[in-house]
Amino acid sequence: MATEAEEPKLTVDELAARAGVTVRTVRFYSTRGLLPPPVIGPRRVGHYGHGHLSRLALIEELQHQGMTLAAIERYLEQLPPDLSAHDLAIHRALVASWAPDAPEDASRAELERRAGRPLSDQDLDRLAAMGVLERSAPGDGVFRLDPGLLRLGVELLDVPIAHETILAARTVLMEHTRSAAQELTRLFRDEVWNPYREREADPEHVKAMKSLSAHMQPMVLQALVTAFQRSLKEELRAAFTAE
Repeated sequence: MATEAEEPKLTVDELAARAGVTVRTVRFYSTRGLLPPPVIGPRRVGHYGHGHLSRLALIEELQHQGMTLAAIERYLEQLPPDLSAHDLAIHRALVASWAPDAPEDASRAELERRAGRPLSDQDLDRLAAMGVLERSAPGDGVFRLDPGLLRLGVELLDVPIAHETILAARTVLMEHTRSAAQELTRLFRDEVWNPYREREADPEHVKAMKSLSAHMQPMVLQALVTAFQRSLKEELRAAFTAE
């Protein structure tokens, strides 16, 4: 797997093609400050890399969730400046999870085409452990795929973690994220929604308050992911420097 230093040197046309957008869109995002400037190479040609590609994917996902460009600007401004392309891919996958794509059926050949690489039986087991796919029925060669998680799952295939460890980690994450979701929902209901409903009888205001939770979701997600990444870095640093 390529490192940040080995990332490909993409022209603006190549970046747009890889991201599935137009060159005009790339330039527009750049003028709005949503994309960092390219690295200027020989002959004054701008080059883009994995970070730009991941950031474009995140912007497109946020727009898909209904966020305005102004809201996206605020969202991106609050992200830590040192996020890697991999970190941005995680943000994108988790933002997409608020309104996940409908599961799709795919053959193994189609799955490998979309993954951009051959997939061994062990790879398929690891993707299943991460919740990226599941077998529709034993022996039929068809997989039920979560499109929003495929890219991240394929990147994680090269991380040297045992299958059992992935299962254990998923269990830990599911338990704690469900607990956090329950507490945040309770807090919103008790401290925001219920007091507002008691004061307001205007149906339009009530409708606006109901839509607030959907607009808050990407912001809450960003806070959770950022806090988790920082906590995990601190815990790993403490665990491996103490030995």
